[in-house]
Amino acid sequence: MLIILHRSGMMQESEIIVQVPRSEEDHNDRNILKLIFAQITSGVGFWGSLQPIIAVLISLIPFLFLGQHFNRSHQKGIDFTLLQLPLALTGILWIGLYLWSIFDAWNEAQKYVLEKINNSY
Repeated sequence: MLIILHRSGMMQESEIIVQVPRSEEDHNDRNILKLIFAQITSGVGFWGSLQPIIAVLISLIPFLFLGQHFNRSHQKGIDFTLLQLPLALTGILWIGLYLWSIFDAWNEAQKYVLEKINNSY
């Protein structure tokens, strides 16, 4: 509800109505299969739906931080590589960095896929 104050000082109420036109399309078998495939893969295709899984799998290789490079976060991969040198002396902190890099690779791949989904609509 929108309240408008006129110059005379009296308030009047007015409503804004928004109507969205609906278009009905013909759905043949080919369109239905496209729709089903888009729903299964979240609209990003086969590669987009596998990207987070692949990022996690290649980030499981220790010492290289390939998941960050796979997600095109090269600076983060280089930073993690340099950071692991002093942390390798403690062992426990290096394991924390290793596990964080796996989570980060998955998280960044998910962000990329979600950004792709949002831009497609």
